[in-house]
Amino acid sequence: MSATHTEVSAQVNGPCGDDDCGIRDVLDRIGDKWTVLVIVELSKGVRRFRELHRAIPGISQRMLTLTTRRLWRDGLVERTAHPTIPPQVEYRLTPMGRSLAEAVERLADWSRAYKDTMAHAREQWDAEHAGDA
Repeated sequence: MSATHTEVSAQVNGPCGDDDCGIRDVLDRIGDKWTVLVIVELSKGVRRFRELHRAIPGISQRMLTLTTRRLWRDGLVERTAHPTIPPQVEYRLTPMGRSLAEAVERLADWSRAYKDTMAHAREQWDAEHAGDA
């Protein structure tokens, strides 16, 4: 018999004595691909909005605006608006943002190291469980 939602939630609450130890907020933020790509790009240095837009293939201006605003709100990014015509806005990582960039880089290193191993495990599992559906 599978665990109920309540049982699973109770298990999650136990180890850290908090509902989720703050992990949900972090996963909500870094769980979407645009956030990670913006963080990676800003880890290379200060970028203007247009530079970010050009450096991240496939992101719309609206999505980049939403992503940078969320990162700014969360304290991961600093936004500087220069009073020029046309207006120029620059983004840079805060110390907390740089710390996140380091964690993202470690995750990327891990994924590169285990990509083939994971693909092999997936193929093996699929072959062993082909008739389970």
